[in-house]
Amino acid sequence: MEPIFFNPDFKERVWGGEKLATVLNKSVPFKHTGESWEVACHKNGQSKVRFGQYTGLTLEELLIQDGEKILGKPFVDGDKFPLLIKFIDAKEKLSVQVHPDDAYAWEHENGEYGKSEAWYVLQADPGSKLIAGLKSGVSKEEFIEKLNMNRLEEVLNEIEVKAGDVLDIPAGLIHAIGDGILLAEVQQNSDTTYRVYDWGRVGLDGKPRDLHIQSSIDVIDFTGMHSTELAKPLIRKSEGYTIKEFVRNSYFILDEIEVQDMFTSEGRGNYFEIFMCVDGAMHLTYMDGKLPVVKGDVFIIPAKLQDYYLKGHGKLVRTYIEEKA
Repeated sequence: MEPIFFNPDFKERVWGGEKLATVLNKSVPFKHTGESWEVACHKNGQSKVRFGQYTGLTLEELLIQDGEKILGKPFVDGDKFPLLIKFIDAKEKLSVQVHPDDAYAWEHENGEYGKSEAWYVLQADPGSKLIAGLKSGVSKEEFIEKLNMNRLEEVLNEIEVKAGDVLDIPAGLIHAIGDGILLAEVQQNSDTTYRVYDWGRVGLDGKPRDLHIQSSIDVIDFTGMHSTELAKPLIRKSEGYTIKEFVRNSYFILDEIEVQDMFTSEGRGNYFEIFMCVDGAMHLTYMDGKLPVVKGDVFIIPAKLQDYYLKGHGKLVRTYIEEKA
């Protein structure tokens, strides 16, 4: 087995900009390129293998051909890959939105997964903010009142952010990306988004975009059970690298790995890992070869590829699934 690098599926969005090209060196197809689906196996988007023994295969085709070697467990045709990995460039602010949990999505979205996700900020213009939940004490009734008055921003919790900040967004937490932010997103493999407020904006076709008011109200957490603060990492230092674990939930783990010299495979388990290079440059060495890794690269280390190391200087966002006992 070899590391698997991907070409993304780019998405045109009314709020998109140019940072996927100018910061991450990607060849974008649209003036308003808002998203690059970097590791994607969904009906609405597929990433393709860039080079190597699987060149040109979609992730779906790759899993059908060699799913157990990639994932670390048997893969049956029709199974869903568990994660969707993106870069998002918000030149303008996104809609205020919320995602359902698995139970609600299964019932109302034809068996789609729910959508818990996390954001890692790569770059933020001075003063840029994320919306994370509601201000303390805001009731469902007050929320609906402000929504009906087109003054929803009065009850939304805003957080100013900088590069390296992480926001954990469980299903039910209302959220939005403010203008001037480039980030990496790790999420469940779902494309179910309920827009509740879109700032009076029209889409690229000149028409107002669809809102999903009732579905949003059905799933928003009005109890305050979810944190509205930035994630605080657990830090683990080793010779040659530092790991900051920001998110650990039942769907994925999200780490930042800062490589000062060399990062090794750490005696990893029997599942795949996904890496996003967000700064610097390294070389990835494994049994059969050596590959350059530069800012913007995204790749899978298959479960079968147990020994590897990354040498150089830079930062990686790593995500993986915890092995179940």
